[in-house]
Amino acid sequence: MSELADKTETGSTLMIIGLALWVTALLVVFFLPAAVKVGHHGTFAWLLSILVLAGVALMARGLRLRGREE
Repeated sequence: MSELADKTETGSTLMIIGLALWVTALLVVFFLPAAVKVGHHGTFAWLLSILVLAGVALMARGLRLRGREE
């Protein structure tokens, strides 16, 4: 039973980390207009895509761990 609880806790933690990455991506979007003015919008778009993809991957992995029942 404790193994199932550990997997559920790990899944929840991964989902929270994924959500934190999404919040960080929203901060990148907030500063995107300034980056366009300066001319560094490519770097911001690259960083945004990496954060969103990592967030989705962590949330999917966490959901898979939480949903697994033994």
